[in-house]
Amino acid sequence: MTESPAPSPYGPQDPVVQDPEALRQRALAALLTARERTGILTDSVDDHELTAQHSPLMSPLVWDLAHIGNQEELWLLRGVAGREAMRPEIDGLYDAFEHPRATRPSLPLLAPAEARSYASEVRGRALDVLESTPLGDRPLVRSGFVFGMIAQHEQQHDETMLITHQLRSGPAVLTAPEPPRAAGAATPPPEVLVPGGPFTMGTSTEPWALDNERPAHRREVPGFFIDTAPVTCGAYRAFIEDGGYTQRRWWQPEGWAMVRDHELTAPLFWHRDAGQWLRRRFGVTEPVPADEPVLHVSWYEADAYARWAGRRLPSEAEWEKAARHDPASGRSRRYPWGDEDPTPERANLGQRHLRPAPAGAYAAGRAPSGAGQLIGDVWEWTSSDFLPYPGFAPFPYREYSEVFFGPEHKVLRGGSFAVDAVACRGTFRNWDLPVRRQIFAGFRTARDM
Repeated sequence: MTESPAPSPYGPQDPVVQDPEALRQRALAALLTARERTGILTDSVDDHELTAQHSPLMSPLVWDLAHIGNQEELWLLRGVAGREAMRPEIDGLYDAFEHPRATRPSLPLLAPAEARSYASEVRGRALDVLESTPLGDRPLVRSGFVFGMIAQHEQQHDETMLITHQLRSGPAVLTAPEPPRAAGAATPPPEVLVPGGPFTMGTSTEPWALDNERPAHRREVPGFFIDTAPVTCGAYRAFIEDGGYTQRRWWQPEGWAMVRDHELTAPLFWHRDAGQWLRRRFGVTEPVPADEPVLHVSWYEADAYARWAGRRLPSEAEWEKAARHDPASGRSRRYPWGDEDPTPERANLGQRHLRPAPAGAYAAGRAPSGAGQLIGDVWEWTSSDFLPYPGFAPFPYREYSEVFFGPEHKVLRGGSFAVDAVACRGTFRNWDLPVRRQIFAGFRTARDM
Protein backbone atom coordinates (compact mmCIF):
# COMPACT_ATOMS: atom_id res chain seq x y z
CA MET A 1 0.00 0.00 0.00
CA THR A 2 1.65 3.25 -1.11
CA GLU A 3 0.73 6.86 -0.56
CA SER A 4 1.51 10.27 -2.05
CA PRO A 5 0.11 13.81 -1.91
CA ALA A 6 -3.11 14.32 -3.86
CA PRO A 7 -5.38 17.15 -4.95
CA SER A 8 -8.75 17.81 -3.38
CA PRO A 9 -10.80 14.61 -3.02
CA TYR A 10 -13.80 16.43 -4.41
CA GLY A 11 -12.32 17.46 -7.73
CA PRO A 12 -12.42 21.06 -8.98
CA GLN A 13 -15.76 21.88 -7.34
CA ASP A 14 -15.88 21.60 -3.55
CA PRO A 15 -19.43 20.45 -2.64
CA VAL A 16 -19.09 21.63 0.96
CA VAL A 17 -20.89 24.94 1.35
CA GLN A 18 -18.47 27.80 2.10
CA ASP A 19 -20.86 30.75 2.24
CA PRO A 20 -20.10 32.45 5.60
CA GLU A 21 -23.72 33.03 6.57
CA ALA A 22 -24.71 29.51 5.60
CA LEU A 23 -21.82 28.21 7.71
CA ARG A 24 -22.94 30.40 10.60
CA GLN A 25 -26.43 28.95 10.42
CA ARG A 26 -24.99 25.45 10.15
CA ALA A 27 -22.91 26.07 13.27
CA LEU A 28 -25.91 27.46 15.15
CA ALA A 29 -28.02 24.42 14.25
CA ALA A 30 -25.22 22.04 15.27
CA LEU A 31 -24.73 23.74 18.63
CA LEU A 32 -28.46 23.77 19.39
CA THR A 33 -28.89 20.13 18.36
CA ALA A 34 -26.04 19.07 20.61
CA ARG A 35 -27.39 20.98 23.60
CA GLU A 36 -30.86 19.53 23.15
CA ARG A 37 -29.36 16.05 23.27
CA THR A 38 -27.25 16.92 26.31
CA GLY A 39 -30.46 17.95 28.04
CA ILE A 40 -32.16 14.64 27.24
CA LEU A 41 -29.23 12.67 28.63
CA THR A 42 -28.90 14.68 31.83
CA ASP A 43 -32.55 15.53 32.56
CA SER A 44 -33.67 11.91 32.32
CA VAL A 45 -32.05 10.96 35.66
CA ASP A 46 -32.15 12.50 39.13
CA ASP A 47 -29.32 14.35 40.85
CA HIS A 48 -28.11 11.25 42.65
CA GLU A 49 -27.61 9.44 39.35
CA LEU A 50 -26.01 12.50 37.80
CA THR A 51 -23.33 12.59 40.49
CA ALA A 52 -22.86 8.81 40.80
CA GLN A 53 -20.10 6.96 38.99
CA HIS A 54 -21.86 4.13 37.21
CA SER A 55 -18.57 2.53 36.12
CA PRO A 56 -14.91 3.31 36.88
CA LEU A 57 -14.51 3.45 33.10
CA MET A 58 -16.74 6.52 32.90
CA SER A 59 -17.11 9.94 34.49
CA PRO A 60 -20.17 10.96 36.51
CA LEU A 61 -22.68 12.48 34.09
CA VAL A 62 -22.43 15.80 35.91
CA TRP A 63 -18.69 15.96 35.10
CA ASP A 64 -19.42 15.63 31.38
CA LEU A 65 -22.09 18.34 31.62
CA ALA A 66 -19.77 20.92 33.21
CA HIS A 67 -16.83 19.83 31.02
CA ILE A 68 -18.91 20.59 27.93
CA GLY A 69 -19.54 24.10 29.24
CA ASN A 70 -15.92 24.60 30.28
CA GLN A 71 -14.55 23.64 26.86
CA GLU A 72 -17.05 25.93 25.19
CA GLU A 73 -15.93 28.77 27.44
CA LEU A 74 -12.23 28.07 26.83
CA TRP A 75 -12.49 27.96 23.04
CA LEU A 76 -15.32 30.34 22.16
CA LEU A 77 -15.45 32.94 24.93
CA ARG A 78 -11.78 33.13 25.81
CA GLY A 79 -10.13 31.82 22.64
CA VAL A 80 -12.28 33.51 19.98
CA ALA A 81 -13.72 36.53 21.79
CA GLY A 82 -10.80 37.15 24.18
CA ARG A 83 -13.08 37.47 27.20
CA GLU A 84 -12.10 37.08 30.83
CA ALA A 85 -12.54 33.65 32.39
CA MET A 86 -15.92 33.13 34.04
CA ARG A 87 -14.81 30.41 36.46
CA PRO A 88 -11.01 30.03 36.22
CA GLU A 89 -10.92 28.00 39.43
CA ILE A 90 -12.72 25.07 37.79
CA ASP A 91 -10.48 24.70 34.72
CA GLY A 92 -8.37 22.02 36.38
CA LEU A 93 -11.39 20.04 37.56
CA TYR A 94 -12.62 19.63 34.01
CA ASP A 95 -9.27 19.01 32.32
CA ALA A 96 -9.61 15.49 30.90
CA PHE A 97 -5.84 15.01 30.88
CA GLU A 98 -5.35 16.12 34.48
CA HIS A 99 -7.83 13.76 36.14
CA PRO A 100 -8.49 10.13 35.03
CA ARG A 101 -12.14 9.12 34.88
CA ALA A 102 -11.88 6.79 37.87
CA THR A 103 -10.83 9.69 40.17
CA ARG A 104 -13.33 12.33 39.04
CA PRO A 105 -16.07 11.50 41.62
CA SER A 106 -13.67 12.55 44.40
CA LEU A 107 -13.20 16.05 42.94
CA PRO A 108 -15.15 19.09 44.21
CA LEU A 109 -17.33 19.12 41.10
CA LEU A 110 -20.12 21.59 40.43
CA ALA A 111 -23.44 20.29 41.72
CA PRO A 112 -26.07 19.46 39.07
CA ALA A 113 -27.95 22.77 39.33
CA GLU A 114 -24.73 24.76 39.27
CA ALA A 115 -23.36 22.76 36.33
CA ARG A 116 -26.55 23.36 34.35
CA SER A 117 -26.51 27.07 35.15
CA TYR A 118 -22.84 27.39 34.17
CA ALA A 119 -23.26 25.53 30.86
CA SER A 120 -26.37 27.57 30.05
CA GLU A 121 -24.69 30.90 30.77
CA VAL A 122 -21.68 29.93 28.65
CA ARG A 123 -23.98 28.92 25.80
CA GLY A 124 -25.84 32.22 25.82
CA ARG A 125 -22.59 34.15 25.55
CA ALA A 126 -21.19 31.73 22.95
CA LEU A 127 -24.15 32.32 20.64
CA ASP A 128 -23.44 36.04 20.83
CA VAL A 129 -19.84 35.31 19.83
CA LEU A 130 -21.01 33.19 16.90
CA GLU A 131 -23.30 35.98 15.67
CA SER A 132 -20.62 38.67 15.82
CA THR A 133 -17.46 36.84 14.71
CA PRO A 134 -16.24 37.05 11.09
CA LEU A 135 -15.65 33.51 9.82
CA GLY A 136 -12.64 34.13 7.62
CA ASP A 137 -10.00 36.21 9.35
CA ARG A 138 -8.19 33.60 11.47
CA PRO A 139 -7.49 29.87 11.03
CA LEU A 140 -9.44 29.03 14.19
CA VAL A 141 -12.67 30.63 12.96
CA ARG A 142 -12.23 30.19 9.21
CA SER A 143 -15.32 28.47 7.79
CA GLY A 144 -16.69 28.36 11.34
CA PHE A 145 -14.19 25.64 12.28
CA VAL A 146 -14.01 26.26 16.03
CA PHE A 147 -17.81 26.40 16.34
CA GLY A 148 -18.06 23.11 14.46
CA MET A 149 -15.30 21.67 16.65
CA ILE A 150 -17.23 22.58 19.80
CA ALA A 151 -20.45 21.08 18.43
CA GLN A 152 -18.54 17.89 17.62
CA HIS A 153 -16.96 17.90 21.07
CA GLU A 154 -20.35 18.13 22.77
CA GLN A 155 -21.80 15.38 20.58
CA GLN A 156 -18.81 13.16 21.38
CA HIS A 157 -19.51 13.65 25.07
CA ASP A 158 -23.17 12.96 24.43
CA GLU A 159 -22.11 9.62 23.01
CA THR A 160 -19.93 9.08 26.09
CA MET A 161 -22.90 9.89 28.32
CA LEU A 162 -25.05 7.45 26.36
CA ILE A 163 -22.43 4.78 27.10
CA THR A 164 -22.79 5.69 30.78
CA HIS A 165 -26.55 5.23 30.46
CA GLN A 166 -25.92 1.76 29.05
CA LEU A 167 -23.62 0.93 31.97
CA ARG A 168 -25.94 2.22 34.69
CA SER A 169 -28.20 -0.22 36.52
CA GLY A 170 -31.89 0.33 37.06
CA PRO A 171 -34.93 0.69 34.82
CA ALA A 172 -34.93 2.28 31.40
CA VAL A 173 -35.10 6.09 31.29
CA LEU A 174 -34.47 6.63 27.56
CA THR A 175 -36.85 5.69 24.76
CA ALA A 176 -36.67 5.79 20.97
CA PRO A 177 -38.52 4.18 18.05
CA GLU A 178 -37.21 1.02 16.45
CA PRO A 179 -34.91 1.46 13.43
CA PRO A 180 -36.17 0.50 9.98
CA ARG A 181 -35.72 -2.98 8.63
CA ALA A 182 -34.49 -3.95 5.20
CA ALA A 183 -37.96 -5.03 4.03
CA GLY A 184 -38.58 -4.49 0.34
CA ALA A 185 -34.94 -3.98 -0.54
CA ALA A 186 -32.98 -6.43 -2.64
CA THR A 187 -30.81 -8.62 -0.42
CA PRO A 188 -27.19 -7.67 -1.03
CA PRO A 189 -24.55 -10.38 -1.49
CA PRO A 190 -22.57 -11.22 1.65
CA GLU A 191 -19.43 -9.57 0.28
CA VAL A 192 -18.34 -7.34 -2.58
CA LEU A 193 -15.10 -6.97 -4.48
CA VAL A 194 -13.31 -3.64 -4.28
CA PRO A 195 -10.85 -3.60 -7.20
CA GLY A 196 -7.26 -2.60 -6.64
CA GLY A 197 -5.92 0.81 -7.55
CA PRO A 198 -5.45 4.30 -6.17
CA PHE A 199 -7.97 6.43 -4.33
CA THR A 200 -7.96 9.68 -2.38
CA MET A 201 -7.98 9.18 1.39
CA GLY A 202 -8.66 11.92 3.92
CA THR A 203 -9.66 15.49 3.16
CA SER A 204 -8.15 18.91 2.67
CA THR A 205 -11.44 20.71 2.02
CA GLU A 206 -14.08 19.57 4.55
CA PRO A 207 -14.38 22.74 6.68
CA TRP A 208 -14.96 21.04 10.03
CA ALA A 209 -12.73 18.01 9.52
CA LEU A 210 -10.39 17.49 12.45
CA ASP A 211 -6.62 17.40 12.18
CA ASN A 212 -6.24 13.62 11.99
CA GLU A 213 -8.49 13.50 8.90
CA ARG A 214 -6.09 15.78 7.01
CA PRO A 215 -4.56 16.15 4.47
CA ALA A 216 -6.02 14.40 1.44
CA HIS A 217 -3.49 12.00 -0.03
CA ARG A 218 -3.37 9.26 -2.63
CA ARG A 219 -3.36 5.64 -1.51
CA GLU A 220 -2.69 2.59 -3.66
CA VAL A 221 -4.78 -0.29 -2.32
CA PRO A 222 -4.68 -3.86 -3.70
CA GLY A 223 -8.02 -5.45 -4.53
CA PHE A 224 -9.95 -7.07 -1.68
CA PHE A 225 -13.35 -8.42 -0.69
CA ILE A 226 -15.31 -6.78 2.14
CA ASP A 227 -18.58 -7.64 3.90
CA THR A 228 -21.59 -5.72 2.66
CA ALA A 229 -22.83 -5.30 6.25
CA PRO A 230 -21.35 -5.49 9.75
CA VAL A 231 -21.09 -8.94 11.33
CA THR A 232 -24.40 -9.83 12.98
CA CYS A 233 -25.16 -11.17 16.43
CA GLY A 234 -26.28 -14.42 14.84
CA ALA A 235 -22.98 -14.88 13.03
CA TYR A 236 -21.04 -13.98 16.16
CA ARG A 237 -23.11 -16.45 18.20
CA ALA A 238 -21.88 -19.21 15.88
CA PHE A 239 -18.32 -18.26 16.85
CA ILE A 240 -19.23 -18.49 20.54
CA GLU A 241 -20.97 -21.83 20.17
CA ASP A 242 -18.02 -23.24 18.23
CA GLY A 243 -15.85 -22.61 21.27
CA GLY A 244 -14.46 -19.28 20.10
CA TYR A 245 -13.76 -18.07 23.63
CA THR A 246 -12.11 -21.37 24.67
CA GLN A 247 -9.63 -21.86 21.82
CA ARG A 248 -6.40 -19.93 22.10
CA ARG A 249 -5.54 -20.32 18.41
CA TRP A 250 -7.93 -17.56 17.32
CA TRP A 251 -6.61 -14.91 19.68
CA GLN A 252 -3.78 -12.44 19.85
CA PRO A 253 -1.70 -13.14 23.00
CA GLU A 254 -2.96 -10.01 24.72
CA GLY A 255 -6.52 -10.84 23.75
CA TRP A 256 -6.25 -14.37 25.06
CA ALA A 257 -4.91 -13.00 28.34
CA MET A 258 -7.93 -10.67 28.51
CA VAL A 259 -10.30 -13.59 27.91
CA ARG A 260 -8.70 -15.70 30.62
CA ASP A 261 -8.21 -12.93 33.18
CA HIS A 262 -11.79 -11.70 32.92
CA GLU A 263 -13.43 -15.06 32.12
CA LEU A 264 -15.05 -13.69 28.98
CA THR A 265 -17.55 -15.89 27.17
CA ALA A 266 -19.54 -13.42 25.01
CA PRO A 267 -19.85 -9.71 24.14
CA LEU A 268 -20.36 -7.29 27.00
CA PHE A 269 -23.94 -7.24 28.33
CA TRP A 270 -24.73 -10.74 26.96
CA HIS A 271 -25.67 -13.61 29.25
CA ARG A 272 -27.17 -17.06 28.77
CA ASP A 273 -30.39 -18.07 30.51
CA ALA A 274 -32.24 -21.34 30.02
CA GLY A 275 -30.37 -21.99 26.79
CA GLN A 276 -31.17 -18.56 25.33
CA TRP A 277 -28.80 -15.66 24.78
CA LEU A 278 -30.08 -12.43 26.34
CA ARG A 279 -28.61 -8.96 26.61
CA ARG A 280 -29.21 -5.84 28.64
CA ARG A 281 -29.79 -2.68 26.61
CA PHE A 282 -30.43 0.65 28.36
CA GLY A 283 -32.18 -0.96 31.30
CA VAL A 284 -34.14 -3.55 29.30
CA THR A 285 -33.29 -7.26 29.06
CA GLU A 286 -34.15 -8.78 25.68
CA PRO A 287 -33.25 -11.75 23.48
CA VAL A 288 -30.16 -11.13 21.39
CA PRO A 289 -31.44 -10.24 17.88
CA ALA A 290 -29.78 -12.52 15.35
CA ASP A 291 -29.98 -10.07 12.42
CA GLU A 292 -28.62 -7.01 14.22
CA PRO A 293 -24.93 -6.03 14.02
CA VAL A 294 -23.04 -7.27 17.05
CA LEU A 295 -22.15 -4.57 19.59
CA HIS A 296 -19.82 -4.14 22.56
CA VAL A 297 -16.95 -6.27 21.31
CA SER A 298 -13.30 -5.34 21.72
CA TRP A 299 -10.78 -5.23 18.91
CA TYR A 300 -9.39 -8.52 20.19
CA GLU A 301 -12.82 -10.16 19.92
CA ALA A 302 -13.36 -8.77 16.43
CA ASP A 303 -9.93 -9.99 15.34
CA ALA A 304 -10.52 -13.45 16.85
CA TYR A 305 -13.87 -13.80 15.07
CA ALA A 306 -12.30 -12.81 11.76
CA ARG A 307 -9.56 -15.41 12.17
CA TRP A 308 -12.12 -18.07 13.08
CA ALA A 309 -14.14 -17.16 9.95
CA GLY A 310 -11.04 -17.47 7.75
CA ARG A 311 -11.02 -13.73 7.14
CA ARG A 312 -9.46 -10.61 8.64
CA LEU A 313 -10.35 -7.09 9.68
CA PRO A 314 -10.09 -4.52 6.89
CA SER A 315 -7.37 -1.93 7.09
CA GLU A 316 -8.42 1.67 7.59
CA ALA A 317 -7.52 2.48 3.97
CA GLU A 318 -9.57 -0.49 2.70
CA TRP A 319 -12.54 0.60 4.79
CA GLU A 320 -12.38 4.15 3.46
CA LYS A 321 -11.96 3.07 -0.14
CA ALA A 322 -14.99 0.78 0.14
CA ALA A 323 -16.95 3.65 1.71
CA ARG A 324 -15.93 6.65 -0.40
CA HIS A 325 -14.31 5.76 -3.72
CA ASP A 326 -16.48 6.26 -6.80
CA PRO A 327 -14.91 4.32 -9.69
CA ALA A 328 -17.14 6.07 -12.23
CA SER A 329 -15.70 9.51 -11.47
CA GLY A 330 -12.42 8.48 -9.85
CA ARG A 331 -13.00 10.74 -6.86
CA SER A 332 -13.84 10.17 -3.21
CA ARG A 333 -17.25 11.14 -1.94
CA ARG A 334 -17.97 12.83 1.39
CA TYR A 335 -20.25 9.92 2.32
CA PRO A 336 -20.92 6.50 0.80
CA TRP A 337 -24.08 7.72 -0.95
CA GLY A 338 -22.60 10.98 -2.26
CA ASP A 339 -21.78 14.50 -1.08
CA GLU A 340 -25.14 15.29 0.54
CA ASP A 341 -25.48 15.37 4.33
CA PRO A 342 -26.91 12.33 6.12
CA THR A 343 -30.68 11.86 6.25
CA PRO A 344 -32.82 9.35 8.19
CA GLU A 345 -33.21 7.30 4.99
CA ARG A 346 -29.45 6.91 4.57
CA ALA A 347 -27.98 6.25 8.01
CA ASN A 348 -28.80 5.46 11.63
CA LEU A 349 -27.28 8.39 13.53
CA GLY A 350 -27.92 10.86 16.33
CA GLN A 351 -29.55 8.62 18.95
CA ARG A 352 -32.64 8.60 16.72
CA HIS A 353 -32.84 4.91 17.56
CA LEU A 354 -31.24 3.26 20.57
CA ARG A 355 -29.88 0.31 18.65
CA PRO A 356 -28.37 -0.62 15.28
CA ALA A 357 -30.69 -1.40 12.40
CA PRO A 358 -30.78 -4.99 11.11
CA ALA A 359 -28.11 -5.92 8.60
CA GLY A 360 -29.13 -4.88 5.09
CA ALA A 361 -31.05 -1.75 6.14
CA TYR A 362 -30.51 1.69 4.62
CA ALA A 363 -30.20 0.67 0.98
CA ALA A 364 -30.16 4.39 0.10
CA GLY A 365 -26.90 4.73 2.03
CA ARG A 366 -24.88 2.13 0.14
CA ALA A 367 -21.54 3.03 -1.43
CA PRO A 368 -20.64 2.53 -5.11
CA SER A 369 -18.73 -0.56 -3.95
CA GLY A 370 -22.04 -2.12 -2.91
CA ALA A 371 -21.21 -2.13 0.80
CA GLY A 372 -23.88 -0.75 3.13
CA GLN A 373 -24.29 0.60 6.65
CA LEU A 374 -20.82 2.11 6.52
CA ILE A 375 -22.09 5.24 8.29
CA GLY A 376 -24.01 4.84 11.54
CA ASP A 377 -25.28 1.70 13.31
CA VAL A 378 -21.93 0.54 14.82
CA TRP A 379 -18.39 1.81 14.99
CA GLU A 380 -16.25 -0.62 13.02
CA TRP A 381 -12.87 -1.83 14.23
CA THR A 382 -10.14 -1.88 11.57
CA SER A 383 -6.79 -3.64 11.63
CA SER A 384 -4.91 -0.32 11.58
CA ASP A 385 -3.00 1.45 14.31
CA PHE A 386 -3.91 5.10 14.84
CA LEU A 387 -1.19 6.96 12.95
CA PRO A 388 -0.91 10.38 11.29
CA TYR A 389 -1.41 10.87 7.59
CA PRO A 390 1.58 12.11 5.55
CA GLY A 391 1.73 15.87 5.98
CA PHE A 392 -0.22 15.82 9.26
CA ALA A 393 -0.12 19.04 11.29
CA PRO A 394 -1.71 19.30 14.76
CA PHE A 395 -4.52 21.85 14.95
CA PRO A 396 -5.66 23.53 17.06
CA TYR A 397 -3.93 21.58 19.86
CA ARG A 398 -1.68 18.52 20.08
CA GLU A 399 -3.82 16.74 22.64
CA TYR A 400 -6.71 16.09 20.29
CA SER A 401 -4.88 13.55 18.11
CA GLU A 402 -1.10 13.66 18.18
CA VAL A 403 -0.59 12.36 21.73
CA PHE A 404 -2.60 9.23 20.87
CA PHE A 405 -0.71 8.24 17.73
CA GLY A 406 0.99 4.85 17.91
CA PRO A 407 0.34 1.11 18.10
CA GLU A 408 -1.49 1.34 21.44
CA HIS A 409 -4.71 2.51 19.78
CA LYS A 410 -6.69 0.92 16.95
CA VAL A 411 -8.77 2.87 14.45
CA LEU A 412 -12.57 2.63 14.28
CA ARG A 413 -14.53 4.02 11.35
CA GLY A 414 -18.09 4.81 10.35
CA GLY A 415 -19.81 5.97 13.52
CA SER A 416 -22.70 4.35 15.37
CA PHE A 417 -26.34 5.01 16.17
CA ALA A 418 -24.99 7.05 19.11
CA VAL A 419 -23.02 9.46 16.90
CA ASP A 420 -24.46 12.68 15.53
CA ALA A 421 -23.99 13.57 11.88
CA VAL A 422 -21.82 16.57 12.77
CA ALA A 423 -19.23 14.17 14.20
CA CYS A 424 -19.48 11.51 11.52
CA ARG A 425 -18.38 11.57 7.88
CA GLY A 426 -16.55 9.38 5.42
CA THR A 427 -13.17 10.69 6.58
CA PHE A 428 -13.85 10.73 10.34
CA ARG A 429 -11.40 8.69 12.43
CA ASN A 430 -12.10 7.33 15.88
CA TRP A 431 -9.60 5.38 17.96
CA ASP A 432 -9.52 3.41 21.18
CA LEU A 433 -7.61 0.80 23.10
CA PRO A 434 -8.09 -2.74 21.73
CA VAL A 435 -9.53 -3.92 25.07
CA ARG A 436 -12.47 -1.49 25.02
CA ARG A 437 -15.89 -3.18 25.12
CA GLN A 438 -18.26 -0.55 26.52
CA ILE A 439 -18.17 1.53 23.34
CA PHE A 440 -20.78 1.04 20.61
CA ALA A 441 -18.38 -0.93 18.43
CA GLY A 442 -18.81 -3.84 16.05
CA PHE A 443 -16.94 -4.75 12.86
CA ARG A 444 -17.05 -6.20 9.36
CA THR A 445 -14.51 -8.53 7.82
CA ALA A 446 -12.46 -8.61 4.64
CA ARG A 447 -10.27 -11.00 2.68
CA ASP A 448 -7.63 -10.78 -0.01
CA MET A 449 -8.42 -11.48 -3.65
